[in-house]
Amino acid sequence: MYNELTKSDIKKIQEEIDYRKLVVRKDAIEAVKEARAQGDLSENFEYYAAKKDKNKNESRIRYLERMIKTAKVIDDSSDDDVIGMNNTVELLFEEDDTIETYRIVTTVRENVLKGLISIESPLGKAIMGHRVNDRIHIQVNPQYGYDVVVKSIMNTPEDENDRIRGY
Repeated sequence: MYNELTKSDIKKIQEEIDYRKLVVRKDAIEAVKEARAQGDLSENFEYYAAKKDKNKNESRIRYLERMIKTAKVIDDSSDDDVIGMNNTVELLFEEDDTIETYRIVTTVRENVLKGLISIESPLGKAIMGHRVNDRIHIQVNPQYGYDVVVKSIMNTPEDENDRIRGY
């Protein structure tokens, strides 16, 4: 299995890996040393907590490295009048006559609560490649679907605050 990532996603993931290796790892090792120095390890909660934090960091590093290694790099450019990666779109949901704004991102940056939807989500897949005033049917499951109309498409610059999902 692979993740579809943009060059920007890979750069952000590599920055997190570097930070975790150079800063977090050093702090975690120091915390383990300090806890070990407190004596009896059989009842030393601080030691076990420090080891757990260190292992969690190492696990995250391995996960991110594997994500980069197996990634399929995708292009994040698109025409100005076509919905593509990093575009912000206003959609009219015909069912309840509401307009919602979403930004199209890769799966590792999706956050529906912030209006970031993945290109792999049913809505993201359905609207990719469409233009303003296109009416699109989104089939959620065999029993339910809904229609949206594209009201506007805006090219959105890469936001430095967009975070890669993680813990």
